Amino acid sequence: MSGQGDLDLKIRMRASETTADGTPLWWKIQSLVSSSKELFVKKLSRNDTSWADDTRKHQAGFYIPRQVRDKGFFPDLVANNPDKPHIFHAELSVLWPQTGEVTLSGMRHYSNKGPETHFTRLPHGLFRDLTPASLLISGKLSSPISDCRYWIVVLDSAAEEAELLETVLDIRSDFHFGLFPPSLFIEASRLQQDEKQELIERLQHAIRNGTLEMVVGEYGELPQPHVIAKEARDQWLHANGLDRFDPWIIANPGDAIMEISRDIEYTLYRQYELRRRSAELVAILTGKGDLVTAVVNHFPDIDRVLLSASQQRKTRAGRSFEHHISASLGAGRVRFVEQAVTGGRRPDFVMPDLETLNSRNRSACEALVLAAKTTLRERWKQVSSEKLNCEVFLATVDDRVAATSIDEMAEFGITLIVPESLKFSSETDYRPLSNVISFREFFDTEVKRNRPNLLT
Repeated sequence: MSGQGDLDLKIRMRASETTADGTPLWWKIQSLVSSSKELFVKKLSRNDTSWADDTRKHQAGFYIPRQVRDKGFFPDLVANNPDKPHIFHAELSVLWPQTGEVTLSGMRHYSNKGPETHFTRLPHGLFRDLTPASLLISGKLSSPISDCRYWIVVLDSAAEEAELLETVLDIRSDFHFGLFPPSLFIEASRLQQDEKQELIERLQHAIRNGTLEMVVGEYGELPQPHVIAKEARDQWLHANGLDRFDPWIIANPGDAIMEISRDIEYTLYRQYELRRRSAELVAILTGKGDLVTAVVNHFPDIDRVLLSASQQRKTRAGRSFEHHISASLGAGRVRFVEQAVTGGRRPDFVMPDLETLNSRNRSACEALVLAAKTTLRERWKQVSSEKLNCEVFLATVDDRVAATSIDEMAEFGITLIVPESLKFSSETDYRPLSNVISFREFFDTEVKRNRPNLLT
């Protein structure tokens, strides 16, 4: 979870959408959060949004999980029609800041059909053409605004605001829905507060005692990516009572890789990053006159530090994913070479080796190429240009890939590999598509069954 200063910087640099009155959307969300008693966040499934893209569907709206309905966030449902005692309902006024609309929305629970409650009468446009795994955030207001007790915002998962929300609420890779206190928007967790306070006190002590240069030197270099990756894997292995990252022992190796790279390692990296970048900035500003003068005169140096942090963060994410795949292949005794140059190309993984890949006397199915990209967007086309004499697989932990892009990958002969929970999730487009397989399927079918020569 990020601190407020970090969030404010991101807001200025990255917020992209505005509300009906021209206010940046993230600013509006922050304002509404500060006036709310509780927050409800949900990762939208295809059932929550498909009605907006298909005019033939008459049932418009998203679903409220039973666990949230029973916690009292929304109004209590009542069944007051003697002829239809199985129908429980409620009405509520809702503010939609993105469009400026106020709706008298409805909640319907058909107790004879299932546990979920349908939320209806809402702006269709907000739910149209959303990227998979988009987010909905709603607040229960302390005092009414325009006679509304609730507000709702829909964030496309490809937008910057969705990433901000995931950061500030510390939303993990396995998140589906939850209720949150508004204080999380402005307060870090107690553990992080303690860590930050310890860092603050150490830097202050170093300034007073003239040892700032020594502290900056101590924090000067982040651990190498493979070192942080191994630290994160070791944490995961310890928590799960395992001694090696073996895909034949781990039931869902893709989910494990996703949790380690997107959650555990990211947290570790931000801890190391906070120490280094804070020390760098303090060193730039200390002893340079008053704060305003120091910031203005040394802005190029500050900008360099922030740019370096951003670039290093992006590079780390990609390499992290590759490190964990490599560790999984190695622990599973799968033959492979990394970053091998072939025909001017450098695939992430060639299995089993270049000799087999380039041999004209062997069946092409004996070898395969595996590319790894944490997020796809249009970057998968870099893989499609790498025409190789074998099957090409592309591994990712991205839950936002649309069916149209996956179909296009199929035309280029690319099979997508995703974590097991994402393959079968109702929040992604992966489940029905034949050219999307899970990591479990990759190891069991593509390696063990179809290419036993890959195993030692």
